[in-house]
Amino acid sequence: MKHLTPKEAHDFIHQNTDAVFVDVRSEIEFFYVGHPVGAEHIAWQEPPDWEVQPEFAQHVKALVAGVKTRPVVLICRSGKRSIDAGQVLEKAGFSDVYNVLHGFEGDLDENFHRGHKNGWRFDGLPWAQM
Repeated sequence: MKHLTPKEAHDFIHQNTDAVFVDVRSEIEFFYVGHPVGAEHIAWQEPPDWEVQPEFAQHVKALVAGVKTRPVVLICRSGKRSIDAGQVLEKAGFSDVYNVLHGFEGDLDENFHRGHKNGWRFDGLPWAQM
């Protein structure tokens, strides 16, 4: 798995039109906190139990039309769940997996708030909120 900063990921996605951009956060996070413009939503975990979705790799496989060599760029809140999701994809045979460092909201600051240090939104990259 390769790692990209949010700006690198944004550029990579626009330069590689066959790349698939997947937001692995929960549905609530995706819609209510916001999400990168153009990202597909496939949850890695969902409340209330937060167990890993066993069909995650199958959903991604369907998204790439079965072509496991297509680049898959993963993003979550802080870049941690997306690493776990990427490792599962690699074990399932995906060969070109990328993780977005710091995720959508970024790392916690000294006051335990996100969005003030780094991340997709912090970098001013395009995002939407429902």
